[in-house]
Amino acid sequence: MSSRILLSGLVGLGAGTGLTYLLLNKRSPGQVIESPYPITQKSNGKIQPHSFKVDPSGFFKYGFPGPIHDLQTREEFISCYNRQTQNPYWVLEHITPESMAARIADRKNSFFREDEVIPEKFRGKLSDYFRSGYDRGHQAPAADAKFSQQAMNDTFYLCNICPQVGGGFNRDYWAHLEYFCRGLTKKYQSVRIVTGPLYLPKKDPADNKFKITYEVIGNPPSIAVPTHFFKLIVAESPTNNPTREDIAVAAFVLPNEPISNETKLTDFEVPVDALERSTGLEFLQKVPLLKKKALCKEVNCQIVVRDFSNAAIKPSKDLKLLPPPKNAD
Repeated sequence: MSSRILLSGLVGLGAGTGLTYLLLNKRSPGQVIESPYPITQKSNGKIQPHSFKVDPSGFFKYGFPGPIHDLQTREEFISCYNRQTQNPYWVLEHITPESMAARIADRKNSFFREDEVIPEKFRGKLSDYFRSGYDRGHQAPAADAKFSQQAMNDTFYLCNICPQVGGGFNRDYWAHLEYFCRGLTKKYQSVRIVTGPLYLPKKDPADNKFKITYEVIGNPPSIAVPTHFFKLIVAESPTNNPTREDIAVAAFVLPNEPISNETKLTDFEVPVDALERSTGLEFLQKVPLLKKKALCKEVNCQIVVRDFSNAAIKPSKDLKLLPPPKNAD
């Protein structure tokens, strides 16, 4: 898919202006700004202003201001938490045919809980979501953690949660994307998934300038509502060729809004480097380009809609938007 086709598809779905900006904005070459004051270079190579007794690092005697990223290692996932937005930067999980086949845990025994490892003033609260109008949206899905009750319980920590639109997104299209990821374990022996929120710029029609705006919920308002969400999928070791060394990769960015189940999943596919620019993260930088294959050229990247009324699984094009399942978050 060319970038032009990709962008037109995203714009038509309300997801595009942010990624249009990311894909078309070119980096400017680095500029050297000369100091008006004389500088000296020490023998160790460090440069400092001449004779002004400047020592910015002296502030650290009062404590390092941050940012500090709360890295949590749980049984089913690893999360990196953003204290400013009170959402995770990213959540990393690993699913396998064996973990998907397990049926040990029961969601009825799990409850949303605050992450007490994170300092209280930076911690998302259960009360912040109360009557907010948003679901407590899992980044690592509970359904991926049925191999252990503790693993499933961990997915309900708020360090794994973001505000998501419920009907039409978290309870529908997003859930179908999660199901698509689980289905990859039928063709690959190992599937690694990185999921997280995005806050993308959108062109303001009033002045034609790109701006980033998002809602904030809670009391006091402190939890950012993402404009978009991403999933980076890395499929390893195909079942029919488990010794293959290359990996199959796909990245998707979806707007945090209702999406028709008739929408093609590939309409949300983006280049990995565009995702990197939007997140400030680097993915797969240690993997040679020739070792990266396009996942959607190896499998049919299409959601399926699960009709819970009769337990049937049908292609999304055959079904209209389904009502949300009960107790879905």
